[in-house]
Amino acid sequence: MLKGRLGLETARVPHADRHGLIWLSRGGLTVENGCLRFAAAGGPDMPAGLYDIPFQGISLILLGPGSTVSHDVLRLMARHGTGLAAVGDDGVRAYTAPPLGADDSQIARRQARVWADAEGARLSIARRLYAWRLGEVLPHQDITVLRGIEGARMKETYRLLAKRHGIQWDGRRYDRANPNAADAANQAINHAATAVEAAAAIAVAATSAVPQLGFIHEDSANAFTLDIADLYRDQMTLPIAFQAVKAAEKDPTVPLERQVRRIAGRAFRDQGLIPGMIDRIKTLFDAA
Repeated sequence: MLKGRLGLETARVPHADRHGLIWLSRGGLTVENGCLRFAAAGGPDMPAGLYDIPFQGISLILLGPGSTVSHDVLRLMARHGTGLAAVGDDGVRAYTAPPLGADDSQIARRQARVWADAEGARLSIARRLYAWRLGEVLPHQDITVLRGIEGARMKETYRLLAKRHGIQWDGRRYDRANPNAADAANQAINHAATAVEAAAAIAVAATSAVPQLGFIHEDSANAFTLDIADLYRDQMTLPIAFQAVKAAEKDPTVPLERQVRRIAGRAFRDQGLIPGMIDRIKTLFDAA
């Protein structure tokens, strides 16, 4: 937002001095005496009770299932530059995030600058992303060649991880017109990929990066989000998917998608996925 527009002033506390994210779920977020108050109904992560939220010292509030928010909350958060995103349990879905975030455009400007340099800096960023994924810096300067190398290695990664988890693997198959036609392993990968992409969307929103400006993915409106999510395919997406398939075999009464969400949520918390993604985005553009 431009300074002085709509009567909004610059946030009093710079985002560099804030504490990042706070998770709230199963309760009502309202304003009382100029302060945010969350009336929690109670759940596994937050006992029932009233909580005062120090929103001026937070960059982004993540509001989970079973929650409501008042109009006054949105007004007050906009006034202080605090973002609000509606998410699934543990960040396995990202439903919406208003364009409120960092109080400067450092990351977005650097991202746009390197993205616009298609033959130089943009390729350099793509090569860095591939180096993170593959564990080595490849000498190739052609994005098509890099994609081919990554695709070939992923085929072997699918096979090895499936074998490690005791999953029957007949190759990656996905019909966009009928995703439920795939076998359990492929369906689980689709669900796990959606969960990790939601985490990446939260990280992109938290850093005010531009989701449309991707470096490996190009056409999607969430191209950069997909770039970040793919960094975790080997270590997060596939293990979650294959663990869910085994869990579904033991307890077929629980739908496969629900198994994926549960396992993904635990993995996101235990491994600090979203904070790690935020750090990766900052490192990618050498931002403070």
